[in-house]
Amino acid sequence: MSARTRAIIGVVIMSALLVLYFGFVGVRAVALLASGEAIPIIMGAAMLFLPLLGLWALWRELAFGRQATRLADRLDAEGLMPEEPVAALPSGRPVREDADAAFPRYRAEAEQNPGAWQSWMRLGIVYDACGDRKRARSAIRQAIRLERDEIRGGSSTD
Repeated sequence: MSARTRAIIGVVIMSALLVLYFGFVGVRAVALLASGEAIPIIMGAAMLFLPLLGLWALWRELAFGRQATRLADRLDAEGLMPEEPVAALPSGRPVREDADAAFPRYRAEAEQNPGAWQSWMRLGIVYDACGDRKRARSAIRQAIRLERDEIRGGSSTD
């Protein structure tokens, strides 16, 4: 079984468990709302709001993952995936020196081609491989926005 298949199965299982939990919370919230007393009604309303917020966050994360995977597949099909492997320690963390050496090329590429989704996606992949999740997500979100604009015809690549 491929790593991608295992990841998809994991996402499906965790999402299903989260939705099940939200369902249980929702049932309890409705019971509190039906009590007719002020404090339980307030608690019930809060308990309904939190699962709705959780479902929105889950939907947003799943959409991000789907879009990022689609762009990575597209990048791979175009033969533009980053080449430099980043060595990892036995713990799985990247070797800091290798990570620092990988960034400049891809950061410069993104700065030179700020309108190219491919540059931002490559930078995001390198950030992710080096363990910098915050910057990886930011760069991949930028790639998603640029690719969406490209499809809509709203921008051009420089």
